[in-house]
Amino acid sequence: MSKKVTGNLAMAFSKICSGLNQNALRYLQPVWMDAVSGVFLRLAFAGASFWLIGLFTKTPANVRWKDRLALLFMGMVLVYGYMLGLLLALTYSTPVSSSLIICTEPVWVLIMAAWFFHRPITKSKVLGIALGMAGCLVCILTQKSDAVATDPLFGNLCGLGGAIFYSIYLVASKGLLRRVDNITFNKWIFLGGAIAASAGVAIHGLDAPVLAQGLLSLPMLVLLFVLVFPSTVSYLLVAVGIKDLPSTVVAIYGYVILIVSMAASYALGQDRFSWEQAVAVILIVLSVYLVEIADSGPAHGPTDGEPASARQ
Repeated sequence: MSKKVTGNLAMAFSKICSGLNQNALRYLQPVWMDAVSGVFLRLAFAGASFWLIGLFTKTPANVRWKDRLALLFMGMVLVYGYMLGLLLALTYSTPVSSSLIICTEPVWVLIMAAWFFHRPITKSKVLGIALGMAGCLVCILTQKSDAVATDPLFGNLCGLGGAIFYSIYLVASKGLLRRVDNITFNKWIFLGGAIAASAGVAIHGLDAPVLAQGLLSLPMLVLLFVLVFPSTVSYLLVAVGIKDLPSTVVAIYGYVILIVSMAASYALGQDRFSWEQAVAVILIVLSVYLVEIADSGPAHGPTDGEPASARQ
């Protein structure tokens, strides 16, 4: 199986888990856990899982401490920032709005790649960026408070911040995954995230009534799904995708999150259809389409600043 096929399969399964994660977290919040506690549980569980897996896998001896410290910092700032933004978005807004904003990640990845790697900005890319930002604004500014979204403006802004953090994570991870194996990468990323989350809980306090529920209760089963699949398995698979695919292709899999989350949200009553939301979907889908077509055109060179000779 080619790396391209492996990368796409890994991303597809990962984002299906992430789509269901939106609805699972919305079910748990804020009754069964608050955002700060939820981030702590996710990062602590995943961090412990990756370090446990690391005991049974061979770590390359040539991993530099400079890279480990870079991963630790990325976990403390980028992964923690992304997860906190996501959980706050789901607390105050809806899974569909959160997924819509996550779908703009290719736009932010493109902007960062242009900034850090001096990739050219074409007319198609400019149009895609404009449409993506317009879709974000429609989503953020038109949603009104109701029974399913108590403070959508604040929640959607938190989601946007999380999407930007995750986009920086995608771009920064590309180079590191050429030098660091998957398990080492996730061990240090999630150790950093767990340290930041522990500090958050120390300041804010742990508010997670779900932990007092029985193992086979619905809230605990939903939490276990969140901890095992979106928080652990998904990140292992994302690392495979980041390594084998361009960052914009990895980011475009946010469409899967949107499709899965929309279907589950409407079925479970976690969101209501609105024409403003439909307009935002159209704008963001067109945005990512234009960004991806421009990014994969013949005039476009290597991915993420990678020299042509390094591409497989």
